[in-house]
Amino acid sequence: MLTIKEVTSKLDAWRFTEFPNHLYKGVKPFVPALSMDERNVFNPKKNPAHEYCDSMRYLAYQDGKIVGRIAGIINHAWNEANHRHTVRFTRLDMIDDLEVSKRLIEKVESWGKSQGMDEIIGPIGFTDLDRQGMLIRGFDELSMFITIYNHPYYMKHMESLGFIKDADWVEKKITWPTTVPDKIARGAKIARERYGYKLVKCKTKKDIFKYVYDAFDTYNEAFMDLYGFFPITNKVMDYYIDQVVALVQLDYLWFVLDKEDKVVGFGVIMPSLAKANKKNNGKLFPFGIFRLLHALKHHDVIDFYFIAIDPRNQNHGMIALFMEDGIKVGIKHGVKYAETGPELENNTAIQNPWKDFEYVQHKVRRSWIKQID
Repeated sequence: MLTIKEVTSKLDAWRFTEFPNHLYKGVKPFVPALSMDERNVFNPKKNPAHEYCDSMRYLAYQDGKIVGRIAGIINHAWNEANHRHTVRFTRLDMIDDLEVSKRLIEKVESWGKSQGMDEIIGPIGFTDLDRQGMLIRGFDELSMFITIYNHPYYMKHMESLGFIKDADWVEKKITWPTTVPDKIARGAKIARERYGYKLVKCKTKKDIFKYVYDAFDTYNEAFMDLYGFFPITNKVMDYYIDQVVALVQLDYLWFVLDKEDKVVGFGVIMPSLAKANKKNNGKLFPFGIFRLLHALKHHDVIDFYFIAIDPRNQNHGMIALFMEDGIKVGIKHGVKYAETGPELENNTAIQNPWKDFEYVQHKVRRSWIKQID
C-alpha cells in the first residue's frame, strides 16, 4: 500500500534528508548534499527565506518502507513580483515507479492549489543559490558539490505526468590552460587602464566583510532577469555567508571596484569538494570536516560557483580580470579541469567567455512546468 505522509518531526526530517543517500548508495556519479544544511534549509528558524516563502515536505511509504520524497515551496515575493501563482517542487527523489512520482507531485499540487496556486515548476529551491534543475543528460558524470544528481527515469516520469520544459541549464568541463591567453591579458589590461577597475583579493577572512554585502547587492542586480530569480534579503545573505565563509578559499575569491571604490563585480570559485563529500556521505562528523579541509588544499578540479557583474559595467572587460587572475591561481594549484556549474542555456553573457577555452558540454538539467488541474 502506497501512502504519502507530511514531515512533522525531527525523525521525519532526518529520514527525508537521508533518503537519497540510501537510494543512490553505490551510484558513482552521485554526490550527497551536506545533511546538516539540508535539514536547516527547511527550518523557518534557520532559513530566513521563510519570511517570504512557505514550504512543506512529504515522504512516500510503500509497505512501511520509504520509496520517495518531495518538498513544496511557495515563494510569495517572487509570485507577487512576477504576477504568477506558482508552487515549486524540490528534493524530488523516488524509486522507478510512476505511481510514486504521481502521488508525490499530486501532494504538492494539492497543497499549492489550496493556497491559490495554478501552476507547478521545479525542481527549484528557495533562492537561486539553492540546488535546482533535474539532470536530463550527463548521468555518468560526477556531480558537483552544489548540484542535483538523479537517475534517467526521472525525466520519463515527468514527461508521463504532463510536464514540459520551462528552462534548461548547461554545464561544461573546461580543460584548464597552462598560460594566460593573450586575448584575456589584453581584456584585463583594458579593464584596468581604460575603465579603472581594481581587482581586490582579501588577505584574511575578516576582510571579506568589507565587501561582501555590497557584492551581494551587485549579485541581485546582475541576476535580476534570470529564471526563477528573486533578490535575496540581508538576512538571507547572512544565511548563505555563514555556510560558505568557513570553506571559501581567499585565492579563489575576487571583488572588483570601480574608480569610486564601489563594488561592481564579484566572483567565487571553489576547489571541488565532490569526492570528499561523497566519501563523507554528506556528514561533517566525526571525520568529514577533515576530508573537506584536505580537499580545499589539495585539488586539481575547481568549481565555478558564480561571477556577478553590475549590469551597468558589463562589456568593459571586467570578466577578463577574473579570468586572468583565476588562470594564474589555477596554474599555481595544479588545476587540470574546471566545472562551470549550471548556466542557463540562453544566458550568452556567461557562456561567451568559454569560447576561447577547450571544453566539453557534458551535462544538461531542466526545470519543468505544468498547469495544476
